[in-house]
Amino acid sequence: MIELYVDGKKIPMNSYVRSVFTKVIEAMVSTLKGVNQDWSKVEIRLEK
Repeated sequence: MIELYVDGKKIPMNSYVRSVFTKVIEAMVSTLKGVNQDWSKVEIRLEK
């Protein structure tokens, strides 16, 4: 499951966009040193 909120507003995503976000984030996280391959949850906070 993936959800996107911008300034507290949930941004709707269709199944294709959810799939792209999920696969890209999973790929990036899996390459990070110190991350177990059996992780179950990733949280990202981005502020500008």
